[in-house]
Amino acid sequence: MPHAIWKGAISFGLVHVPVTLYPASIETGVDFDWLDQRTMDPVGYRRINKRTGKEVAREHIVKGVKLGDGDYVVLSDDEIKAAYPKTTQTIEIQSFAQAGDLALTQLEKPYYLEPAGKADKVYALLREAMHGSGVVGIARVVLHTKEYLAAVMPTGPALMMITLRWASEIRPWQDIRLPPSGQGALKDGELKMARQLIAEMTAPWRPDAYDDRFTQAIHDLVAARAKAGKTEHVRPLEPEPASSSNVVDLTALLTQSLKGASKPRTRSAARARTARARS
Repeated sequence: MPHAIWKGAISFGLVHVPVTLYPASIETGVDFDWLDQRTMDPVGYRRINKRTGKEVAREHIVKGVKLGDGDYVVLSDDEIKAAYPKTTQTIEIQSFAQAGDLALTQLEKPYYLEPAGKADKVYALLREAMHGSGVVGIARVVLHTKEYLAAVMPTGPALMMITLRWASEIRPWQDIRLPPSGQGALKDGELKMARQLIAEMTAPWRPDAYDDRFTQAIHDLVAARAKAGKTEHVRPLEPEPASSSNVVDLTALLTQSLKGASKPRTRSAARARTARARS
């Protein structure tokens, strides 16, 4: 089971259901690293001034929002942080909607919701009530300083939360050129044959019948090359030297530690000298 990424509660009306959020999907793509073909050294991301080609220090980089005619509005980190939505640790259901009303274009990323603490009964109550009504809960939730619209829905014995794209994130189909709706210039015979072909190809939906052939092909190729010994060695990069500020901080901590450790020895030495003097 993946690690929990969020803990909070589902809220609808005055009812709160404590839950833990788990990712319900995994990334299966191939992660390619950039290497210098000449030396097999890793190639990393650098902050480059696009006009001069020179690297820019982090402290000289600011964030700007582009307007028209090349103008930008520059915002400070504090201004951006103040605009972040406040974390509430609540999946706040605003309303319920028929499951069929959600367009596939709105669905984004799925998560599982697990009841926390002693919330099993109220969790089951919400799940069964939604299942019986055929509805999903439309909610707002804040994850990692970003607010999402989400759908809470029953799936088998679980409640699942799927983040949704905001309406403003879906491009209208009117922006592209499309043939007019309706049969129009289509011939009856053509339409009949098309419907017949669709009927013959229609089958129950089985998601496990489909897999990522590209990713599997790359993994197979990598395994075959590795087995044949056709690999390139990439030397690990040497760690960067510690900055002067870190050295100063560490030195101060070590100095304080040594002072604290030397005090008992100093007192013991003094007592020993006194005892010797008395004898």
